[in-house]
Amino acid sequence: MEQTGKRILILGGSGFLGNALYKELCNYYNTFGTYCSARRSFEGNGQFFRYDMREDDIHRLLQEVKPDVVISALRGDFAAQVQAHVHLTEFISRKRIRLFFLSSANVFDAYSKYPSYEYDKTLSESIYGRLKIRIENMLLRLPARKSAILRLPMVFGNTSPRIKEIKEALHQEQPIEVFPNLVMNVTSDDKLAQQVHYMINRNKSGIYHLGSKDLVHHDDFIREITTHLSPKHPVFKRVYTTNEERYLAVLPKAQMLPKNLQLEYQEVIDNLIKQ
Repeated sequence: MEQTGKRILILGGSGFLGNALYKELCNYYNTFGTYCSARRSFEGNGQFFRYDMREDDIHRLLQEVKPDVVISALRGDFAAQVQAHVHLTEFISRKRIRLFFLSSANVFDAYSKYPSYEYDKTLSESIYGRLKIRIENMLLRLPARKSAILRLPMVFGNTSPRIKEIKEALHQEQPIEVFPNLVMNVTSDDKLAQQVHYMINRNKSGIYHLGSKDLVHHDDFIREITTHLSPKHPVFKRVYTTNEERYLAVLPKAQMLPKNLQLEYQEVIDNLIKQ
């Protein structure tokens, strides 16, 4: 595929989601990523830069790469994430750059009685959810065309930490935690990467909920996955955080993507089975 002139920088490009995005975008755009830990596979890659948000100045990285689009898939130290995004939004406010921020359904985890839509008020009881809200609020102070907030539910994929944990538990014959009262939606790394590709190509901005159109109970979803991953009968540890059903789902309503980029939870399971 011939690359376009757009330059894309993925912060956290060596992680599960960042690397899925890199693989999707690198054949179409001049794509760069960052890594933090000393991994040889990235040290020799001219498209990857070492960046430790606890120590390194993001301005220097941005000035070197000169991106048109920045995708933030950073993980790790919360205080360092906040500081990095303060500097990032300062830089973007002065340049012609669009920022895509991977947020989370956890920005709504204080609202447990129903699913959440794009323009619902955020409120979180978790430290993680409050971190995402704080960074979202920084982006909302930028001109609207300069940022896209992408709220994600649980993301699954063959190399995802959640699937690796399940496979390890099956191998070790250890119990797998399930939350019978949790109603959620899900997505896959592959579908997310396709959605972001479309949004970059179409210069999209605003708030997007990138989960499946339908909902599923956590325990039903995990049980179906395990039946395909192993012939053994797994042991499940049921965890009840409440006596009532609790929702953690981000559904799209105001900002709908084309039908070929929408998905249902069964598609996520089917993709895991194929891999």
